[in-house]
Amino acid sequence: MKDKTMRGAPAPLDAARAVPDDPGRRKFLRTATATATGMLAAGSGLAAQAQNAGHDAHAGHGTTPPSPAGAPAHGWQGGQGSMMYMEGHDMHGVVSEPPGAPPDDAVNYREFEMTFDVIEHEILPGVKAPMFAFNGQVPGPVFRVQENDWIKVVVRNRTEEMHTIHWHGVDLIYTMDGVPMMTQDPVHPEETFIYRFQARPHGTRFYHCHWGTPLHFMAGLHGAFIIDSPNDPIRRDFPYERDYVLVLEAFDVNFAREHMNAVHEGMKRVNALMRQGRLTPRTHAFFRNYEEFVKAMDDGWRPPYTRGNAELPTVQPRFFAINGKAFPATKEQGHIKIRRGENIRIRLINGGIATHHMHLHGHQFYVVAEDGNPLPYYKRCNTIAVTPGKTFDIVVHGDNPGLWDFHDHNELQSTNNMIYPGGMMTMLEYEDLGEVPYGPSISINQ
Repeated sequence: MKDKTMRGAPAPLDAARAVPDDPGRRKFLRTATATATGMLAAGSGLAAQAQNAGHDAHAGHGTTPPSPAGAPAHGWQGGQGSMMYMEGHDMHGVVSEPPGAPPDDAVNYREFEMTFDVIEHEILPGVKAPMFAFNGQVPGPVFRVQENDWIKVVVRNRTEEMHTIHWHGVDLIYTMDGVPMMTQDPVHPEETFIYRFQARPHGTRFYHCHWGTPLHFMAGLHGAFIIDSPNDPIRRDFPYERDYVLVLEAFDVNFAREHMNAVHEGMKRVNALMRQGRLTPRTHAFFRNYEEFVKAMDDGWRPPYTRGNAELPTVQPRFFAINGKAFPATKEQGHIKIRRGENIRIRLINGGIATHHMHLHGHQFYVVAEDGNPLPYYKRCNTIAVTPGKTFDIVVHGDNPGLWDFHDHNELQSTNNMIYPGGMMTMLEYEDLGEVPYGPSISINQ
């Protein structure tokens, strides 16, 4: 039976909004969907509404997902099952459901609705950039589920570009992995795609678009995917109530603006050809196999990487953010709060293309998980390097009351367009500090 009470879109977790992580109850945040009306449609983060849902037993827990229906014993042939090689294919209005997962009536799915959108996102006052976005927000909504929950995500593409969702670090059915032309067709404009999988293993995971990854990943299509478990050893060893998610981001607003415009112009032509029934695989540079690609080259087709002396794009991020905001706009989300004697868990997710050396003043924290997986031993640090695609969980113990800087110690990334201070910077704030002799103000240029 479908779990009707679980339907909805998950919502964002602000940098300093703690979500109680109660293993006895499944929790997720819910938000309305914002509408993007064009390349520079106005959009903003949507207010999060916490909703608690009673934990119930799910059919199919621990079961092994079946193999994709119809798969030959020796594996998929090149291009098999793909619409991309059908001349004149048009995916507008199509609902695509890949094989491999149990049907709706076989397991108790938690259902979520997602959209791919184009918005104009404000990184901080005075700096806006066009971005792709999940559900009209950057970063995308936080998913919070229990280990072994069956997940159904219905995603609709409301842009003129193609996309997928890759569930980073989740051990799922391969047809749901979201790698275009390896495990699925890209999701076309106005197409709906349905992902079904079991959430495992527990830990800090995330999701991002895997189509045109350098641009789409950097331009906002990423979000946190937290899989909780009552058997989490970190909660046992460091009892905590507050749990923070920090998605670390690097934005090149000039690159994003220029190349999103170029992508949209190209896709307008592709979509026009699609509607006219004149689209061919070579238009997209798709080939069933390597031999077909080589033959196209022999026939005179030339790939874009052979463009000779044409100007090559460079990516130089100049704005660095936590959960979509750069300092001092990180204050909009509130600071990370702690009390004396309290443990808090902070989940660091690198959703960008740069490495960030996150340094916490006044404390030695415990590094307790890497890539979502609990470590066999816990290491004490005050600085940790979070490389692209990595996640680290740290636990901070409230043993030094004060107001403490938490920032990227690659100081060029604690700037806004090379002006210090800015970028990837927030604060750890003791709620029970009382009257202080000196409190923080806002400095824009030092």
